[in-house]
Amino acid sequence: MSNEKKTCKYAEKLNEKLDKCEHYQKFAKYRDHILSLGNDSLEKTIAIALSLCFVCAILVSVAAVALRPLQIENKAMDMKKNILDVAGLLQDGTDIHEAFASKIEAKLVDMATGDYIDGDVLAYDQRKAAKDPEQNISLTTAQDIAGIKRRAKIAKVYLVKEGESLKSIILPVHGYGLWSTMYGFLALDADGQTVQSINFYDQGETPGLGAEVVNPNWRALWKGKKVYDESGNVSLALIKGLVDNSKPGSEFQVDGLAGATLTSVGVTNLVKYWMSQEGFAAYLEKVRIKG
Repeated sequence: MSNEKKTCKYAEKLNEKLDKCEHYQKFAKYRDHILSLGNDSLEKTIAIALSLCFVCAILVSVAAVALRPLQIENKAMDMKKNILDVAGLLQDGTDIHEAFASKIEAKLVDMATGDYIDGDVLAYDQRKAAKDPEQNISLTTAQDIAGIKRRAKIAKVYLVKEGESLKSIILPVHGYGLWSTMYGFLALDADGQTVQSINFYDQGETPGLGAEVVNPNWRALWKGKKVYDESGNVSLALIKGLVDNSKPGSEFQVDGLAGATLTSVGVTNLVKYWMSQEGFAAYLEKVRIKG
């Protein structure tokens, strides 16, 4: 009963304040006017429709604000999951947060020098930085074989270690395919040369054709392939048809995507760009030296 009395008192106080509010009185007067109109009234129809739109807009805005933290958390979780996947550390029942925290180390790399730099690794968003004129560089037509136009000055890389031993280097890569910019990760052995896996977590290519970049069977073809030839050139590429592993040079070749020539070319170009001196070549050289 005490709670009911308190509720009644609050309601009475609210009504008293509303009675003294000039704006509310005008609203109440117009509300009563609208409700008194017939259902076939154009004014009533428009007023009701606008009221519903206004209420829905408020509800959507409140939901968006309330769910924002959850969206950010889910996005971070999905990114960790993709990194663990390309590193070969994702199994059924894996605790994503625990596995990532215990096995993955994120670092920031100055793309111009290949050196690690200090900074807030957790807060840094490379995709946003690539759109910020103060944090990116514009690429010339000759440089921009991946079709990305701009590249962030700083990249976030991920290292997989066992004790003090480096096991994997995971590099963020992206480039334009047929319909979309494909974003993914390329995992290399500690030699900075041998591919462990590739994973595209964001792409909009044609289902059943270019979208086969996410097919586990096709991704498995990358394991053990080499990036650089003896001269240090980026030789890894997709070819038309199937790779003949008995022929020389097959270690630099991956089966092309059937019926998706432009997507295949896009994947080849993004690999060539990010593994070149414009991309991570300087960084990988320093990792090999330290290793």
